Order: sequence, then structure tokens, then C-alpha cells
Amino acid sequence: MFKPKIFTTLKNYSWDQFRKDLAAGAIVGVVALPLAIAFAIASGVEPHRGLVTAVVAGFLISALGGSRVQIGGPTGAFVVIVYAIVQKHGLDGLILATLMGGGILVVMGFARFGGVIKFIPYPVTIGFTAGIAVVIFTSQIRDLLGLQMEDVPAEFLMKWPAFFAALPSLNIWALALSVLTVLIIVLMQKWTLRVPGTLAALVVTTLLVYYGHLPVETIGSRFGELPHGFPAPHWPQWSFSMVPELIRPATTIAILAGIESLFSAVVADGMIGGKHRSNMELVAQGIANIASALFGGMPATNGDLAHGNFFTPTIFSSGGRTPVAGIVHALTLLIILLGFGKLAAMIPLACLAGILAVVSYRMGEWHSVAAVFRAPRSDIIVMLTTFLLTVLIDLTVAIEIGMVLAAFLLIRRLALTSNINVITREFTDEEERDDPKAISKRVLPAGVEVFEITGPFFFGVAASFMEAMKNIERNPKVRIIRMRHVPMVDVTAANAMKDMLRECKKRGIVLLLSGVLEQPRRALDQFGLLEEIGPRNVLNDIDDALVRARELLA
Repeated sequence: MFKPKIFTTLKNYSWDQFRKDLAAGAIVGVVALPLAIAFAIASGVEPHRGLVTAVVAGFLISALGGSRVQIGGPTGAFVVIVYAIVQKHGLDGLILATLMGGGILVVMGFARFGGVIKFIPYPVTIGFTAGIAVVIFTSQIRDLLGLQMEDVPAEFLMKWPAFFAALPSLNIWALALSVLTVLIIVLMQKWTLRVPGTLAALVVTTLLVYYGHLPVETIGSRFGELPHGFPAPHWPQWSFSMVPELIRPATTIAILAGIESLFSAVVADGMIGGKHRSNMELVAQGIANIASALFGGMPATNGDLAHGNFFTPTIFSSGGRTPVAGIVHALTLLIILLGFGKLAAMIPLACLAGILAVVSYRMGEWHSVAAVFRAPRSDIIVMLTTFLLTVLIDLTVAIEIGMVLAAFLLIRRLALTSNINVITREFTDEEERDDPKAISKRVLPAGVEVFEITGPFFFGVAASFMEAMKNIERNPKVRIIRMRHVPMVDVTAANAMKDMLRECKKRGIVLLLSGVLEQPRRALDQFGLLEEIGPRNVLNDIDDALVRARELLA
């Protein structure tokens, strides 16, 4: 369970597979270059921090991870949360939050949360993913149009008036490069997969700007040249007072990294026919984020979902099948960072903005958003709430409220599926007539009352249960509660049943339970209810319960 996948894949490793992994890793490394830089700029940090993250985290995620072809690095999923942390707490705050998020991921992995994290509701995932896509696209409007703006407002609603106010400064060359970038990416995807569209767009636009002397901003003109050499690890300047403020964003980083990595692992499994180790994947993600932070990098995760499904198809089509391809990807970026930093400074920002525009469109999964609108109304509410909170307020708040809202709506659904009926009368519906255990096929002695609970018996229906018990005109001598269709009982429901038993004893009513399944029987026994009711009054089915009722009446 906690064995890195690379140990498994290297058992029967061949020279031919190494050549394929080498080629695939090199190609993906070049493809990842503009994305790593673009995500760093969109997150409000220096471009080289994106490359450092891709090198350090990318290497460790591939070397220690539980999937064959995962590619780690900075992703679009973190843009919103990283930007907010940097604006409020600075770079040291970001590094500390990333360290904390990495620690949380390690704990989650060793606690075997790999399976649990998959249960995050789909409308929540779709909502914040679409919200992130909108935020990323909005953050690129300035560079897409080449607007002359000193500062872009942090709030989403304030950005658009600022963009409109700066429209007179629109740079037609920047707009043309942005459009050209999008066209190249889209057309290259249709024409050939051998040459990645992002790489082609990067080369073409950079050459146009360099040889055409186009008046547009580049990485070098805004940020200067990328630093020479690789940064040494260092510990951020922090205080204990920062920890409570950063625990929420750190938890969000951990949850996002877990969701993205495990979803991407599922995508990779489907393409190569493998099976990932989810808990090892979380541990590797945690270690990679800790290491990335120590080298001054950003939060990282596996990037297929957040990159708009760029990497796994590229690895797969190039022949990559093992984590060696991911390691080569990280080493390729390291070589670029150490030897070609001056060339990277020539990349036009309009090209990076065009690439992120395509990424935001792909990661938005708008077809999935449309599908949710055909789902029940409660799912639509959850998705829209998460989406709007992500865009207008904060991703951390969006995930928290989205999860809570989804949980409440689930409780409501479960409560609606549970039912408590008094069934001393004859039923006329087809289902009751076809049921061989139906009470309508039995003769009830006078003074016997039968209730049936169907569905989960939990805190959401405990109040309805007590109300049904009170709304009885005449006190019976024996009350039978059928539980043959109750899969689970929680402590709130057990306590309600205990209150009902106490009321029955006051009124001289004998309580019988019929058809109690394994989990409810265990829960009621742990709560001490079975002993209070009496072993002889807990029967296997309705026939045994009626025999016992006649004994009591006699």
C-alpha cells in the first residue's frame, strides 16, 4: 500500500522502454515549461518559482508516487488560493502554508484517506473547478489585450470595471499574439499530436516578437531575467501567530492536491490499464509539497485535471509507461532553468495568457456543468453555490460551504427516503400485495399495533419517529416496530427509541422489535436498548413477533 509505483515498474524494465520514457519525459518537460511559468505569474509570484516547483515536486511525485505516469507541478487549481495567500501573507506565508499543506497530505496518506477523499460530491468538484477556470481566465484579460495597468484589483467584481477603464490602452499586437496562440493550440490538436500545440505557439510567438521587434511585454521586460542556478533550500520567516490564519488555506491546498492527484490517477489508469495506489500517492504529494516549499516553490499536484488533460495523453502517445518519464520531465525543466533562462525571458506574456485561456476553457469542463443542470435541483444548488463562492469570495470558503451544503442536502434526501408508517390497516398498493411478509396477510390480535420503519434510521428522521409515536389516539397493549428495511441506526435514532421505550413503560405498553438487521442490532445493543427491551422481545420476523404478542396478551 505504501510502496512507490516505480519499484514495481522497474522489475521488468527494458532498454526499449527507457528510450520511450526518455522521449516522452523530454517532450512533456518542454510542454510544461510555459505552463509552469504561466501558473506562477497568474498566482502572483515570480516566474522561476513555477519552474522550481515543477522540478522539485515533479521529480518527487514521480519517484515516490503511487501512479505510473503522473506529472507533478504547479497547476491551475492552486492559482486562486495561492494568489489570495500571497496578497495577504506574502511569500513567506505561502511557503508556510505549502509546508503545512504538505504535512496534512502526509498524515492523510498514512491515515489511509486515499479512498475517503474520492467521496467529495461531484457538484462541489465541478463547481469549484469551473469557478477556478473563470478566475484564471479573468486574471489573464490584462495580458490577453496588452492593457496598460499598474495594478489589477484582487476582487473579481472590481477587475472588470478596471479592465473597461483601461481599454483605450489596448495593444493590438498583444491581442494578435493571444489569438494566434489560441489558434495554433487548437489547430495543432486537430492536425497532429506529435508536436504539442503549446510548444508550437510558444516558439512561433517568441520568434515573432524577437525578430519583428513587436512592442509587447515579455517575461524579461516585466520580471527581469530568470535567476541563474538553482535556489538553495531555506526556511521561511514566520511566527506562531501566522499558523491559525494559514490552517484553512493549508487544508484547502491539501484537499485540492488530493482531489486533483487522485482524479488524475484515475484518468491515467484508464489510459494505460494500470491501478494506482491512492494512499502512497497522497504521501508522495505531501513530501513533494514540503520539498517544493523549502526550495521557495509553490503548491504542487498532479496536473491532468487542472491542466485541461494535457499531460497523460502526451505521455501515453509518446510511449511513456513508467514514472521514469515523469522524472525525465523534471530533469528536462532543470536543464532549461539552468542553461536557457535568458531564452525564457523572451517569451511574450500574451502567449502565456493565450495558453492559460485555453487551459481555463478545458479545465472548466463545461459539458459536465451542463450535465449537472439536468440533475436534481439540490445538486444544481450545490454546484452554483460552490461556483459563485469560488469566483466572488474565496476558494476555501467555497469548498467548506459546498461540502456542508451537500451534506445537508444528502441528509434531507435520506430523510425523505426513510418512512415511518403505522400499518395496522390493510394496504391496497401492489407492492404490499406482492410482499409475502405483508401485514395485510396476517391477522392482528386486538390491542396490537404495528409500525414499520423503512430506510436509514438516523438523526434526520428521529423527530418524525417520535412524532409518529405520539400521534396515537388509543394506547395499544403491544407495539411492534418492524425494522426489516432499516440498514443502519445512529445514536440519535437509538436515543429516540430509548425515549419511546421509556414512554411505553409509563403507559403499560410492551415494545417488540421485528426483523432487526446486523448493523441496527449492533448499534442498539451498544446503546443498551436490547437489554432494556428484553431478548425475548426482539424477534426475527413479523410472524414470531405476532406469536410473542399473543403470549403477552394471554
